[in-house]
This record gives sequence, C-alpha cells and structure tokens, in this order.
Amino acid sequence: MTGSLGAACDLRVIVVTYSAGPHLASFLDSLAKATTRPYEVVLADNGSTDGSPEQAVAERPGVTLVRTGGNLGYGAASNIGARGATGEWLLVANPDVIWDVGALDVLLAAGERWPRAAALGPGIRTPTHDLYPSARGFPSLGRGIAHALLGWVWPSNPWTASYRRERSDADERAIEGWLSGSCLLLRREAFVAVGGFDQTYFMYFEDTDLCERLLRAGWQNVYVPSAQVTHEGGHATETGRGRSAAMLRAHHRSAYQYLARKYSGPRWAPVRVVLAAGLFGRYVVARLVPQIGAGAKPTRSADSLPGQYR
Repeated sequence: MTGSLGAACDLRVIVVTYSAGPHLASFLDSLAKATTRPYEVVLADNGSTDGSPEQAVAERPGVTLVRTGGNLGYGAASNIGARGATGEWLLVANPDVIWDVGALDVLLAAGERWPRAAALGPGIRTPTHDLYPSARGFPSLGRGIAHALLGWVWPSNPWTASYRRERSDADERAIEGWLSGSCLLLRREAFVAVGGFDQTYFMYFEDTDLCERLLRAGWQNVYVPSAQVTHEGGHATETGRGRSAAMLRAHHRSAYQYLARKYSGPRWAPVRVVLAAGLFGRYVVARLVPQIGAGAKPTRSADSLPGQYR
C-alpha cells in the first residue's frame, strides 16, 4: 500500500486501474472540480505496468495505491479498494471517466434525498455526445437474445429499447433495474450488507448482479441524470487486438454466468446448453465482425439530459 487513508473521510473514491495512462490524471483533475466535499482516493491496481498509479500517488495528496496482486477483475479489485472504509459513501469508477463540474455533489445530494438508495448512477455521455443507456432493465432470456442478435445492426429495435429502458424524458427516478458500474455511487452500509461485488464475474455483469441483489435486499437503485460525466470507454482494450479479444470473451462468459444463474435447475438445463452454444457462436462471429462485438450504438443525444447544476 502506498499513501495513507484518511480516518474520518465520509467518501472514498475507488478507481480500478490497469495501465490507465493519461486517463487517470484526467479523471483525478475532473474529480477535484466535481465536489466540494472531502474525499479520499484508492487506486485498486490490477497490475499496471505504465507507472500511472505511482505517478498519481507521488503528485497528489489523498491518493493511495493498493496493489491487488494480479489482474483480478473489476469487482474483486473494487472490493479490495473498499476494505477499511468507514464513511457513508463509496464511489466506484473507471479511470476513463471525466466529471462535469459539481457532478459528484449532485449525486451525493440525491443520495440524501433518497435514504433507501444503495446505488446511484449519473447521466453518462459518450465522447461523441451521445447518451449512454446506463440505467437498464435486468436481462431476460428472450430480451437478451434479441438484443444480442439485433442490437448491433438495429439499435432501435423494440427488445433493445425495452432492455435499455429508453424514454423521452430524463428524470431522477428509482429504477427496477441496474446502473452502469463505470461510475456508481454506493451507500457503504448496503454494499457491505450484500457482500459487495460478486468476484466470480471477472468483468461485465458484476454491476448488474450487484444492483439486483441490492433490490432484493430492499434497497433502491436511483438514476440521477442531472449529475453528468463523460465516459471515454474501453481504455483497458486500447492496447491491442489480443486484449480486446480477452474482454470480448469475458463479456460473453459473464453473460452466460448471469443468465445461467437466473435460469438454474434441471428444468432449464437444455436452455442453458443452447444458451452456451449461442453465446460461443456470437463470440466467434464477433471476433470476425467488430461491429457485432461493439454492440448496439446509443440512439439518443446527450442533449436530452437535464441541465447540470453548477
């Protein structure tokens, strides 16, 4: 462990790093303008080799480096980053997120308005100013198959639109679904009560699984579009074809894990066999056709988000 953690800080920001490069400095610069509240930053590092976590610790007070011991995945690293926290809030985020001015204060204020909110997610823009669908319904077998088969070529199809819960307004609301783990404010009490992220998911669907367990435990997941960030996206896959293939494989493996758990038991065994074969086939085809692996593109402009509080 490098750096020191504050004993009485009410907000811990956990950033999972894996050779994040200049993204990390940009994240930390924007974070400083996103809130007026005191916070500490824990870099849960999954084996960076570019020196960016060490540089962040050396140059910035309040930043601590915790080495996970290997590339453990997003959920496992986040759980390690949360260890020892005593404050009310945990903020889990990718290092390729850029905060709007005051955005974290808006998110924290929403947490105070919603006392049963365990997870709160901001409105997320893409670099091209599209609105990323970050508040979605839980995947089901039929909707998931249609989304996987049609989303990449027909993003506005009714099954994808239903899964993404796309709607014309952009109001703050509790959702019966999940919020993107790329930037997620968590009430520590609730996070600990459900056991944190399920570490058997290496990457992808760990946020879906967490939000579902929080709802089952009686908490709420709240979408807060007036808090806004930009997600550059995919920094961990930018350094080569091999790593991109690994992330694509992880996505399909996690999709199977999530749906196989939902449709468990002997009755669903034949369905799980077909599901495994279908997802493997999609993975193989997606390796050859990158558009399939990229999935459905956003269909709405971020202009539909409400005005940011400054």
